[in-house]
Amino acid sequence: MSIDPSARIHPMAVVEPGAVIGAGAEVGPFAVIGAEVRLGPGVVVKSHAVVTGWTEVGEGTVIYPFACVGEVPQDLKFKGERTRLFVGARCKIREGATLNTGTEGGGGVTRVGDDCLLMTGAHVGHDAIVGNRVVLANQAAIAGHCQIGDDVIVGGLSGVHQWVRVGRGAIIGAVTMVTNDVLPHGLVQGPRGVLDGLNLVGLKRRGVERAEITALRAGYQMLAQGEGSFLDRARRLADETDSAHVREMTDFILSASDRSFLTPK
Repeated sequence: MSIDPSARIHPMAVVEPGAVIGAGAEVGPFAVIGAEVRLGPGVVVKSHAVVTGWTEVGEGTVIYPFACVGEVPQDLKFKGERTRLFVGARCKIREGATLNTGTEGGGGVTRVGDDCLLMTGAHVGHDAIVGNRVVLANQAAIAGHCQIGDDVIVGGLSGVHQWVRVGRGAIIGAVTMVTNDVLPHGLVQGPRGVLDGLNLVGLKRRGVERAEITALRAGYQMLAQGEGSFLDRARRLADETDSAHVREMTDFILSASDRSFLTPK
């Protein structure tokens, strides 16, 4: 066990031998820190939270009461293999959230990026890869093997099906089930999620230039209404565009996927 002298460990906390606690970290009463856990500098684990498994938590992340970080996958194929969870810097993991380690068959690693907010009861399943600045609202669930791009927002009580990819900057409305890949900057809503335009508000908030937003809107219309199949339209758009944001969208569509796509109306 390695505990930095500047770390503050409540006497009622349980820190198992082998854990590494960084400078300035805090562990509250009745929290449990497992033997293979590494807490970076300034990490705060509040009362009654559990951090277990082969788990690394980045600098400045705060884990709130009753969150469970690093427990084994909810996968019947899991047989106790040694797998990992990485949580980035400055994340906020709110009350009751759950993050699982990976599985051998899925690559062995679950990863959450920097500056993410996982609200009350949010879930990140085994082998999921979650980007930076992602927001999972209350009770949102990311299933196993999903890939969630940077700056994605998933609304409350929504679920993302296993193996689904959600592109950068997309937004998923509340109480929505997403069963197919979501284009970068897409807007998805409805009980059985449908692609209903672009996340224009998010683009503007991130300071994307008006010309790029105009190009994205035109590209989206071409994907929705052009000749040929959806993939044919994406290939044609990739050949014609000089917009970096549109190119990001076409690259996403034309890359390998285990699911089909939510397509424009």
